[in-house]
Amino acid sequence: MNLGKHINSARAELQKVIFPTSGQVKQAYISVIIVVSAIAAFLALVDLIMSSVMTSILG
Repeated sequence: MNLGKHINSARAELQKVIFPTSGQVKQAYISVIIVVSAIAAFLALVDLIMSSVMTSILG
């Protein structure tokens, strides 16, 4: 396969791609921030509980 044919094929495939709208990107961004914050809060709580347990066991 020559390079020109490959480039034309890639260009044709890129025209088929449906890119997200700015509203969809914003909604996904907010969702990711919320999920990551919830997981971080959960892990911080587990860490706090585990450190308290270990401190009480080990003195």
